[in-house]
Amino acid sequence: MTVDRVSDPVETLLRWQDSGAIWRVVARRPDAVTIALYECTGGQEVDRFTSADPALLRFLGERATSED
Repeated sequence: MTVDRVSDPVETLLRWQDSGAIWRVVARRPDAVTIALYECTGGQEVDRFTSADPALLRFLGERATSED
C-alpha cells in the first residue's frame, strides 16, 4: 500500500483494528512512521504503508501496536 493510496491513515488504522486485525509500527522517525497491517492472529503481514500525516502521528503517540 503506497502513501498515495492511504488518504486518511487514521481512518485506515481504525477500520483495521475495528475489524479485529492488528497493526504495528515497524519504523518510526520524528517526522514519519511505517505501519504494518497484520491478519487477526497477528502472524501474517498483509500490507504496510509509510505516512508523515500529523493526525496519524498524534493518533499513535507512543503506541507501537493496536494492542497497546
